[in-house]
Amino acid sequence: MELKDLKQFVANHDNFEIRVITHAGSRFYQVELEDVEGERHMLTQRTKPMLFRSLDDVYMDLKRAGIHRAYLVQHVPHDEVIGRDAHYSEPITSRMPLVF
Repeated sequence: MELKDLKQFVANHDNFEIRVITHAGSRFYQVELEDVEGERHMLTQRTKPMLFRSLDDVYMDLKRAGIHRAYLVQHVPHDEVIGRDAHYSEPITSRMPLVF
């Protein structure tokens, strides 16, 4: 989903979740939108995943799209190594709310 498509989506829908995703040891962030049907859409630029170098960059682009709340999700390789499924939708254990 391109940034312009995200702006249109936000203008027409009100029931969705934005996730700012980072991986342990990485310095980059990605943005994912999950709609009410459970479909996930990564924020892209020219059909390639959009990478952000800081949370401030994420905040700036999301604010431009009309979004002021998101969840920070950090993927931890420990879960994959031991064969456990990662449950990133559990709010207390894996997601941190962001308000900007």
